Amino acid sequence: MNLAYWIVAGLLALFYVYAGTLKVIRGRDQLRPMMAWVDRIPLPALRTLGTVEILGAIGLVLPPLTGIAPSLALAAASGFVLLQAGAIAVHLTGEDRRIALNVGLIAAAAVTTWLATRL
Repeated sequence: MNLAYWIVAGLLALFYVYAGTLKVIRGRDQLRPMMAWVDRIPLPALRTLGTVEILGAIGLVLPPLTGIAPSLALAAASGFVLLQAGAIAVHLTGEDRRIALNVGLIAAAAVTTWLATRL
């Protein structure tokens, strides 16, 4: 189970570090081709979302790795489930109906949540 957690959580963390970093450092024009919804939210909210994704990724990896407050990994994984539920809602209420990636991420975050309870 421990190896399974590290594989799934590691991949999820890599994705969120990448996506969060893009949201923090790139402008709307650069993000629009891959994220059609960026025009629908204020820029500070977009930057905050990116920061939350980066911090969540750190929360998946650092607490179990150090053994300090490992329950934070469970909180981070659960937070990603909620984040993706919100992302699906944003996609479905707008013109962009592509939610396949979000469904995959919510499934990976749910598995990570379950695995985190067994750390």
